[in-house]
Amino acid sequence: MAHCHGSVGLKNIPEGARKIVLVGNPNTGKSVFFNFFTGMYVDVSNYPGTTLEISHGHFGTDVIIDTPGVYGISSFNDEERIARDIILSADMAINIVDAVHLERDLFLTQQVIDTGVPVIVALNMVDEAQRQGLSIDVDLLSDLLGVPVVPTVAVQKKGLNELKERLATAKTGRMTQGLEPLINRLINRVGSRGEALLVLEGDPAVAGRHGLEPENHREDIYLKRREQVNDVVKHVLQESSQGASLGSLLGRWMIKPVTGIPILALALYAMYLVIGVFIAGTVVGVTEETIMLEKYEPAVRGLIGQFISEESALGTILIGEFGVFTMTATYILGLLMPLVIGFYLFLSLFEDSGYLPRIATLVDRLLTGVGLNGRGVIPLILGFGCVTMATITTRLLASDRERKIAVLLLGLTIPCSAQMGVIAGMLAAIGGQYVALYALIIFLVLVVIGTVLNTLLPGKPTDLLIDLPPLRLPRLDNVIKKTSTKSYHFLKEAFPLFALGALIISVFQVTGILEYLQNMLAPLTVGWLKLPKEASTAFIMGIVRRDFGAAGLADLTMAPIQIVAALITITLFVPCIASILILFKERSKSEAAMIWASSWVVAFLIGGIVSQLYSAFGGDSGSRGALWVILSFLGMTLATITACHLARRNKTQESHVGG
Repeated sequence: MAHCHGSVGLKNIPEGARKIVLVGNPNTGKSVFFNFFTGMYVDVSNYPGTTLEISHGHFGTDVIIDTPGVYGISSFNDEERIARDIILSADMAINIVDAVHLERDLFLTQQVIDTGVPVIVALNMVDEAQRQGLSIDVDLLSDLLGVPVVPTVAVQKKGLNELKERLATAKTGRMTQGLEPLINRLINRVGSRGEALLVLEGDPAVAGRHGLEPENHREDIYLKRREQVNDVVKHVLQESSQGASLGSLLGRWMIKPVTGIPILALALYAMYLVIGVFIAGTVVGVTEETIMLEKYEPAVRGLIGQFISEESALGTILIGEFGVFTMTATYILGLLMPLVIGFYLFLSLFEDSGYLPRIATLVDRLLTGVGLNGRGVIPLILGFGCVTMATITTRLLASDRERKIAVLLLGLTIPCSAQMGVIAGMLAAIGGQYVALYALIIFLVLVVIGTVLNTLLPGKPTDLLIDLPPLRLPRLDNVIKKTSTKSYHFLKEAFPLFALGALIISVFQVTGILEYLQNMLAPLTVGWLKLPKEASTAFIMGIVRRDFGAAGLADLTMAPIQIVAALITITLFVPCIASILILFKERSKSEAAMIWASSWVVAFLIGGIVSQLYSAFGGDSGSRGALWVILSFLGMTLATITACHLARRNKTQESHVGG
């Protein structure tokens, strides 16, 4: 049933012409279908009230209307609103489905079917699916959806004539199970199945057209639709190695937990060997010690010392231990820059090869319990490059709930590239058991905080919708360009902030404030964290930049467990100035202040617990002490997860009783 929107505001559509709408996810090849049906007779006009252009053209006495590529029809953005209105007004929908991403694309298919618009499915890119070892039972897919399905290879014009001949067979399809009673309750009030569906899904614009309040069944409907689509895919899709290329097989293995986790572990181990061992040891040994400490710093002190005494207050500020011209350049160029380049090199390799989105898909399955099932994994991955930029990308998340969780986890548990480089270098020098201890504690803190937030905040995580590009060998020019660009931006941002930090610390040193702060923080740094008193300087420096603080720890002489406790504390410590400013910009002032304050508490609490447990359980034996720390944290994590699980179950039961 076509809705009363008529031609939905588009020009040059003849009265009474049948409106055939092309609908599909982004990058499914809709433009090829549109050109095939319309030829040269195409009109392009802005959709009313927007700057988005919509193409439509004549197909005999009918009209073909293109729609923006979308993952769903709702009111989330202009593209979805336009697609929604055009589909609701359609006489028929040609749904273009990417055969390679069947599980993703069929969600939109099922939503369009649920609107009651007659549908015919063009199963596109079947040749690419075959090359990846994917076999799809087209007849069974048609039976389960209740609509005709035509396999096509649009770029080669294969199947397009058959699609044209079968347009008259388009059907309304099988509705999502359990949806019909809800639709029937509203259909007489709104006039069409499609509008009834969107009122149920909480679309305010559609509900407002009929003077109704939007209902709140979207989460339940989406869950039932996802379950139905998953069941369809399970029955019609078969994966085999026959005919599949090595890249396709490897790409498939990367997203399956059984094979994907070992592959990820190997990739991270290779990254650790290159950055943590080779760069942090050999390369930094040359850049920091040979070049900066032995040649650059003496030259700068000799030059400036001709005019200003190094023992004077100004000399201390400029060329002293924390000097603006000495420590700033040594830390950035000698210590951090090689590590940053190494990290961005790996990040660029992962990105250009197509492995990065596969890491996101794999990790997504592990993060459901912390409330970030969905796009939330992407900011976490980007956070290892720059927490500040990753905080900005949380705008892309589907709900405010996910944005809150992601921002807090970014600020607390994700070390940026420069900080991680220093951490990797320090850990590489003290042995594998301490590397494992550090990584496990940070991971468990992420799990506990995420689990608690997932329990306390209302709602559920959304599904992950992400394109998986073909796995390919990285292009050297792309990798070099991305690495150099990102490294340059780090250098451009870091130099003024490091200089500011060096200036602040030097002034504190000259005026005696630094010693006062060290003594004031001594109960925490010495008594609780069991670190040298000078570690407090690194924490003060860490307020300017987290990697600045981590670099400050690298100059201290500490036992292995002290290094682990200090690195855990500095990782969980407050974000750098740039991140704090973005945090207050992206979130409310009260929420940002709460996150900033909680990072202080969590950092010193966890770091101190590690030191105290190690001391209490065999501090004289490294292996025994580390083992007890690990067991204690595992026990605390398990208890927290169990308590949160029980709380969620009780909350669910109460909501069912209340309903």
